[in-house]
Amino acid sequence: MKVPTLIMAGGKGKRMGLPVEKPLLPFLGKPLIDWVAEAVECATKVSEFYVVTSGNTPETEKHCKSKGWKILHTNAKGYHDDLKQAVHDADLTGAILTIPADVPAVTGKFLDKVISAFEVSGKDFLAVFVPIETRERLGLSISSTDEYKGVWYTVSGVNIITGAKIQEKGKVETSAIITEEIEVLLNVNTLKDLEVAEKMMREAKEN
Repeated sequence: MKVPTLIMAGGKGKRMGLPVEKPLLPFLGKPLIDWVAEAVECATKVSEFYVVTSGNTPETEKHCKSKGWKILHTNAKGYHDDLKQAVHDADLTGAILTIPADVPAVTGKFLDKVISAFEVSGKDFLAVFVPIETRERLGLSISSTDEYKGVWYTVSGVNIITGAKIQEKGKVETSAIITEEIEVLLNVNTLKDLEVAEKMMREAKEN
């Protein structure tokens, strides 16, 4: 099974108050989004990928075009509306991997594992969650949370959705991966997150 991938890079990133758009924030000498795109390109179970941009991220869009990456430009109505628009505009009806532009430790191998888990799940959606206490212990921010089987988790932003089902309303059948793996643990939402993530990545590379 090979699935198309959407790298979500159209948000405001307002929590960081940055002089640059968040996807272009330098992380160990390279823009955040480049780390993510390289992981996606290395994944054997990804068929193609698009970067989802908006009016919030014109410089990111320019950067991605210069790399030759495919762009889906959305109307900046918020994450879920932009996702629905991108899925519609690209005419994607089957399984789709979605990933934010701010998880620089992610790898192709990890993404392949997520896609494999979705294949055997028998569900229309799969979410990757991180325990809240793990991020808190490391001094990382808690931004988006969601409940799964009665427990609240931090949302990593790495999901698999079914294109034909995303436009439907109502509760969806979701499976989940709950993990503390560095690949999704390091979701950069604040300058403190950036500092902690760079330190952890340096240490991981040294070991």
